[in-house]
Amino acid sequence: MALKLRLARGGSKKRPYYRIVVADSRMPRDGRFIEKVGTYNPLLPKDHEDRVRLVEDRIRHWLSVGARPTDRVHRFLDAAGIMKRKPRNNPKKGLPGKKRQEREEAARLAAEEAASS
Repeated sequence: MALKLRLARGGSKKRPYYRIVVADSRMPRDGRFIEKVGTYNPLLPKDHEDRVRLVEDRIRHWLSVGARPTDRVHRFLDAAGIMKRKPRNNPKKGLPGKKRQEREEAARLAAEEAASS
């Protein structure tokens, strides 16, 4: 059984509220879980103490038995000092898509040809 520390969505429409849960990775996002180990309320300000609540001793227990956090939960654990998260590097993130690059290249070639004739 592959255990995950992940978010389960609650709250009403346009008012999200998340529980941080330990669940089998094959279960649905909001479905059956093993234990609730925290909460996350994205509507609160970033510096509010109730925005992210974690039960640290239970999280440490589940990590010790092999549970893997999702990326978002890993960020919360890094901020709380429970786990260290390596920074990711995506150098292609800011580049335009393939089709746009092709259009710009075609426009550049057309401009060069018009200037040379």
